[in-house]
Amino acid sequence: MPTSPLSSAKAARAEIAARLDAMKRDAGLTGDELAVRCGWHKSKSSRIARGLTAPSDADIRAWCAVCGSEDQASDLISASRSADSMYVQWRQIHRDGMRRIHEKTLPLYQRTRNFRVYASNVVPGMLQTAGYATGLLRSITDFHGTPDDVDQAVRARTGRSAVIQNAGQRFAILVEETVLYYRVADDAAMAGQLERLLSVMAQPNVSFGIIPRGVLRTVWPLEAFYAFDDELVAVETLTAEINISSPSEISTYHRAFVELAKLAVRGVTARTCIAKAIDSLG
Repeated sequence: MPTSPLSSAKAARAEIAARLDAMKRDAGLTGDELAVRCGWHKSKSSRIARGLTAPSDADIRAWCAVCGSEDQASDLISASRSADSMYVQWRQIHRDGMRRIHEKTLPLYQRTRNFRVYASNVVPGMLQTAGYATGLLRSITDFHGTPDDVDQAVRARTGRSAVIQNAGQRFAILVEETVLYYRVADDAAMAGQLERLLSVMAQPNVSFGIIPRGVLRTVWPLEAFYAFDDELVAVETLTAEINISSPSEISTYHRAFVELAKLAVRGVTARTCIAKAIDSLG
């Protein structure tokens, strides 16, 4: 089962640090000597080599030049930028508002053939109605204090969600039953959202399962995650999005999804769960 969603980002940073440290050793240099030749404070090379400080592109170029390994700079810079993208705080992602990230990820949604989505907190974005999305994105904006572009972000999110109508794409979606009861919008919007689920689950390209609240767990509730083919798993935490591209970790999330799917109910039973949630709105 997945452990910490930060593990992939940490491992990538550790690998870059190890490669730089090995390069320094191969060049016969101490950390202090490398720092002097780069014009740095002596502690900087040590912190980079131990993975405590992420090197900038300029740091990597200087390190490689001093070690006589300029030919490795481009590869290391690419790896470093990839590591940077693995763990990105929501404040950074949403620094200009939320509309842009929805537009930026549209190509990923369009090229993905097989989605695996597990939601433990809110209805997955690709299934959200405008009313539900408005309530949710409003609360996120207020909590994180990001620029208010909720109306534009809702339009971008619902536009991106049009992919679910594409018969050439497959959507395997699991939600915890509690998601049906979390009121992130007013009663009318919640009712509309739950009715939307009833509609979408009838589509032939959608497999929709609900994990009942009282089921005996063989897999504990996890952070919400979106798996895009075998290319990427995006894990959502309170403060950041963790993008996992390591094949071994992607495989682990896929395995977790399979095990979670065994706990889910579908068809008439799932519809009954949704109907009860609608009734609870009173």
